[in-house]
Amino acid sequence: MMTDTAEDNVSSDPSQELADDQIKSSVSEAIEEAENKVENTEDEVPMESPETLSALEVEEVEPPPQKNDEVTNSNGSTPKENVITGLYFIHFGSCFYLLKAAAVSPALVKHLREETGAGMMDCKKALLETGGDIVKAQEFLRKKGLASADKKASRVTAEGRIGSYIHDSRIGVLVEVNCETDFVSRGDILKELVDDLAMQVAASSQVQYLVPEDVPEEIVNKEREIEMQKEDLLSKPEQIRSKIVEGRIRKRLEELALLEQPYIKNDKLVVKDWVKQTIATIGENIKVKRFVRFNLGEGLEKKSQDFAAEVAAQTAAKPVSTVRKEQPASLEAKETDQKPAVAVSAALVKQLREETGAGMMDCKKALSETGGDLEKAQEYLRMKGLSTADKKSSRLAAEGRIGSYIHDSRIGVLIEVNCETDFVGRSEKFKELVDDLAMQVVACPQVQFVSIEDIPESTVSKEKELEMQREDLASKPENIREKIVEGRVSKRLGELALLEQPYIKDDSVLIKDLIKQTVAAIGENIKVRRFVRFTLGETVEDTKTGT
Repeated sequence: MMTDTAEDNVSSDPSQELADDQIKSSVSEAIEEAENKVENTEDEVPMESPETLSALEVEEVEPPPQKNDEVTNSNGSTPKENVITGLYFIHFGSCFYLLKAAAVSPALVKHLREETGAGMMDCKKALLETGGDIVKAQEFLRKKGLASADKKASRVTAEGRIGSYIHDSRIGVLVEVNCETDFVSRGDILKELVDDLAMQVAASSQVQYLVPEDVPEEIVNKEREIEMQKEDLLSKPEQIRSKIVEGRIRKRLEELALLEQPYIKNDKLVVKDWVKQTIATIGENIKVKRFVRFNLGEGLEKKSQDFAAEVAAQTAAKPVSTVRKEQPASLEAKETDQKPAVAVSAALVKQLREETGAGMMDCKKALSETGGDLEKAQEYLRMKGLSTADKKSSRLAAEGRIGSYIHDSRIGVLIEVNCETDFVGRSEKFKELVDDLAMQVVACPQVQFVSIEDIPESTVSKEKELEMQREDLASKPENIREKIVEGRVSKRLGELALLEQPYIKDDSVLIKDLIKQTVAAIGENIKVRRFVRFTLGETVEDTKTGT
C-alpha cells in the first residue's frame, strides 16, 4: 500500500513525471550501450564494491522504474552486466547509483603494463580511476606505489642487473642493482635505472658508500672530533654544540652516500626517492646492492717532464767521443758492402706508428731494415721489443684507460690498465688489449688477483696447510711431501692470478706473455693495475636472515 501511494503521488506531480521519463530513457540507453559493449569486450574485470569505486564518476539518483529485474539481480547487490565500460545504474541496498566508467580495452591495459611493469589488475584499476588516460594512470600507479614502497622494501631481491659507465676511458663505474624477478630485470625501466645510477656515481666523485649508515665508525668519530674543535662552536653551550655538530656530521655523511645525492636528471629529487618511485612503477622491491668507481692513475705519482732538461741531461751523461775506434777489417768490409738505405715515406712511418704505437724513429728504422714492408716492419718491432720489455717494465705507467665488460647483465668487470703516455692510452691497439683483458676476467671466475705476488701471505699459508693435510701425502717422506706441496700450491696460486691464465683467444699464450708482446709492439711499459668482478646476486644473503 505504501508503494502504491508513493507511485500515485509521483504520478500526480507533472515535474516528477517528467523526471521519471528522463530516468527511464537514460536507463534504456545505458543498458543498450552496456550490452553492446559487453559483446565486444575481450577481457572482463570483476565489478568492485562502491567503496572501491570512489574515484569513478558515480551519481546517486532516485530508483528508476524496473521491469523484470532489468537493472538489478535477485540479491540486489550487483549490476546486471559485468562490464568495465558504458553508463549504467547500480543498486546497493536502498540506493541507486548512476555509474559512468571509462572505456578500458585489453590493449590499453597491456600497453600500460608494458610502460610501467605494474601488475595487470593494478593497471586496470589505474585506467578506471583515471578515465582511461594513460599518462594519468602512470601517475596514479606511481602515487599508489609510493604508499606501499616501504612494504615492498622488505621483500628479497635476488634478480636484477649489473651495469657500467665509462667516461672518456678515465673514469669507470660498475654497479649492481637487484629486483625480485627476471621479468623486471630485463625490462627497460630497470635498465634505465641501472645506467643512470652508474652515471650518477661517475658524476659524484665524493661518493664512497651507499647510505650514511655504511660509513665506518672511526670516520664518524674523526669527523665529530674535527667539528667539536672548530672555533665557531667554542662559545656555544655544550648542549647546543652537540646538536650543531651532529647536524654537520649528518650532512657530511650524506655527502659520502650515493642514495642521499641529488639525482643528476632532476636535482629536486634525491636518489633514494627516485628509487622509491621506480619501486612504485614496477611493483617490485629494488636494492642498489653495491658499486665501485675507478679513477685512472689515482694514487700513482706522474712525473713532470721537462724535455729540454732531459735532453741536456742525456747529452751530459753520454758525451760524444771524438776519437774513432779502430774496427776489424771484416766489419769495415761489411759496412762498405751494405745496401743503400731504402727511402721511407713519412706517410708509411705514420701508418706503422698508428698500427703499433711504437716510437717514430723506431718505426722509421724498422721500415728501413725490412725494405719498406709494413708487415715485416711490425714483426721486426715485435721481436726487437721483446728483448727490451723487461727494461721497459721498470718505467712508470700512469696513463692508460679504464674498460668494462658486461655479460648478459649478470656478470660485470671493471679494469684499469696503465701505460706511459696518453697517446698510447688512446690507441686502438691498447684499447683492444684492455677490452680483451676485461673479457678474460669475466671468463675466469676463479681469478681474484692480478699476479701471484698480489696474493696475501695468509692465503698462501692456508693453501699450504690444506695441501699438507691431504691423505695421499701421508705416506710420503718429508722432503718429497714438501716438494709436492710447493708444486700444488704454485699451481693453485696460478689459478688465482690473471697474468697466469691462458689467453682466451689463443690458449698457447699466457696473459703475461700477451702483455709482453704488446709492450714490444707499442714501445711502452704496460701494467694491469686492478680489476673488480661482480656476479649478480653473489652478495644476496639467505632469506632466513631477513634481507
